[in-house]
Amino acid sequence: MSARAENVTPAFAPAVPAPIADFLALPTPHAWIKWALAQLDTLLIDHANCEKKAAATAMSTLHRYPEHADLVYRMSRLAREELRHFEQVNALMAKRGIAWRFVAASRYAGRLRAGCASNEPLRLRDTLICGAFIEARSCERFAALVPHLDDELARFYGGLLASEARHFEHYLALAEQICGEDFDARVAYFRDLEAAAIAQPDEAFSFHSGPPTESTVR
Repeated sequence: MSARAENVTPAFAPAVPAPIADFLALPTPHAWIKWALAQLDTLLIDHANCEKKAAATAMSTLHRYPEHADLVYRMSRLAREELRHFEQVNALMAKRGIAWRFVAASRYAGRLRAGCASNEPLRLRDTLICGAFIEARSCERFAALVPHLDDELARFYGGLLASEARHFEHYLALAEQICGEDFDARVAYFRDLEAAAIAQPDEAFSFHSGPPTESTVR
């Protein structure tokens, strides 16, 4: 299956929501977009993996911090929504004849979480800030991809923008609500980590990888 921009209607060429564009330090490199379009099967497989991981992370967070009622409510709803997205990606894969295969996890989320504080409630605050960056980057990448995709994928990814933006807002609000100590400084710290992870070239493609290395594109 090829991705052709001419099959995408103007209604499905969305802009990145302003709060997310302002939150991220830099946009997705164009080299990553070209890389993604060259292997849409891998993109969908890893996207499905990301939705499963997002649901699992939400469930793990509500189990770990049951004393935070608002967090438990938000994470419970988020987990259900992420699993619904997983089902939708899985259905798209089946429709397109894409078989499941192993796709190595990128270093992206691990690099962010390695910067988290070890003591509570700072650890929870940092974990939620990382979640906000992951959701913001996902939203930004959906918007970057949509103008280049066939109608079916463009409509699907364009339809995910609102939910990803909402998840970003919830993660960030919870982080500040639970522990606002040095909040802006921590956001700035993780912004730098996130930008470095996105800008650094990678040997293997994934939804959250950086651009390909020179040896990869030869």
